[in-house]
Amino acid sequence: MSTDQIRETGRRWAAAEVRGDVAELAAMATADVMLVGPLGFVLDRDQWVERYRSGDLVTHELDWDDVTIREYGDTAVAIGRHTQRASHQGRPVDGRFRATHVLVRVDGRWLVASIHLSPIAAPPMP
Repeated sequence: MSTDQIRETGRRWAAAEVRGDVAELAAMATADVMLVGPLGFVLDRDQWVERYRSGDLVTHELDWDDVTIREYGDTAVAIGRHTQRASHQGRPVDGRFRATHVLVRVDGRWLVASIHLSPIAAPPMP
């Protein structure tokens, strides 16, 4: 079932982030993947993996759960919760984010085409 494959891709992606495995991260993504960070910055594939290669980003824990998946042929949108314990250039960047992953099926394999993170906050008070 495709949703199982997509969930497994998400688990492999999270594990690769924790390991800082730049080869695995690059292999799991389309050549033109784009990541929108929780503060609105945008990274292409090289910038995304370079954070790990340089040692600037260290992810100690990363959970991707509470995932809902919708498929549209060879494209899928997976919205879940991304909870991390990490540091960037030695500063903590821990957080909980709503994560939207867009995946595309290429030669029978699901690849990450886009990730968009938004901080999870309580709804505004009326």
